[in-house]
Amino acid sequence: MSAGDLAQAERGRICDLFLEVGPEHPTLCEGWTTADLAAHLVIRERRPDAAPGILLGGRVQAYSEKIRRRIRDHGTFADLVARVRSGPPFPLRLVDGAMNLSELFIHLEDVRRGAGDHTPRSEAEVGEVEAALWAIQGRRTRFLTRGLQDIDLTLALPDGETKHIGGGSRPVTLRGRSGELTLFLSGRRAAADVELTGETEAVDEVRTGKLGL
Repeated sequence: MSAGDLAQAERGRICDLFLEVGPEHPTLCEGWTTADLAAHLVIRERRPDAAPGILLGGRVQAYSEKIRRRIRDHGTFADLVARVRSGPPFPLRLVDGAMNLSELFIHLEDVRRGAGDHTPRSEAEVGEVEAALWAIQGRRTRFLTRGLQDIDLTLALPDGETKHIGGGSRPVTLRGRSGELTLFLSGRRAAADVELTGETEAVDEVRTGKLGL
């Protein structure tokens, strides 16, 4: 399957799960319910005027939050989920895989694990998705870990395959399934099933130092 097809499959799964658990279900996004998260996904794809507030602070973020709450509270939850399921408009649909596969995987796990059960999905269910996530590890990971202090990071899969990310002089290896690595590097560290090895202070920096955008 292409990255776009995999993104569509994850989109279908998260929308099905939204409807299964309802709008008030907790997520790993602190303070957000499933309704909040669904509205966030709509903004990313359909409100370019509000999307910058996802990353920026101040008045831009306040505006984005105002729009997100308005989208969340307008109409029924089923209507909101239907907007997520419909996917991005053209021409963003042409880059759905590159733009959304990782995002949809992470937010699906935000919902799955939001109530405290951090059990990963089976490899049979997400094998192709995890292979695609592993393929994009590299430059993206260097960007997400740029705030760590002097860490020479290596990612490792359970089968022994590795990717050297680099970035410093203190070596640390982050080992786990590709999806779990993706969750950890996106800031969902407590919910990710990974193993860290290296010198104690360097490992602590990876566990607690700055990650993400």
